[in-house]
Amino acid sequence: DTPIRRLNEGQMAEWRGRTMGIVFQFFQLLPTLTVVENVMIPMDLAGMYSLSERYARAMHLLEQVGMADDAHKFPATLSVGQAQRAAIARALANDPPIVVADEPTGNLDTRNAAIVFDLFVSLAEAGKTIVMVTHDDELARRTQRTVTIADGLIVDEVRR
Repeated sequence: DTPIRRLNEGQMAEWRGRTMGIVFQFFQLLPTLTVVENVMIPMDLAGMYSLSERYARAMHLLEQVGMADDAHKFPATLSVGQAQRAAIARALANDPPIVVADEPTGNLDTRNAAIVFDLFVSLAEAGKTIVMVTHDDELARRTQRTVTIADGLIVDEVRR
């Protein structure tokens, strides 16, 4: 095992691709690919799963976030909430042990926010680490640990 700080740029990129799933606040979906292709991209880049497994896995993830019916649409045709859920499915593509999510429910209605939060809870229960940035106090209160940061400093920490 090599410490992360000793990895070269290529090794670091490979490590990130296999270890971290990132949900960007502004989605970063590739506009020329369909939703299912966007979800498959991390698997393709990291060489995860066989070609036949990639499509099935992508569809399963889209089903988990309520997007299976929209799998063959292009990002430009999606609502903001749909794009957010597609980005969440993409972040989970390689079954990463660490998921970093920037406002993952900020663009979702109450029902879909609950679905996504419950998915994150089940991932945490399965041993995944979920790091979630949120301004939703109610959502934050439902987590195991909340760290409040103001002006770049930790000002509060609550463990439940």
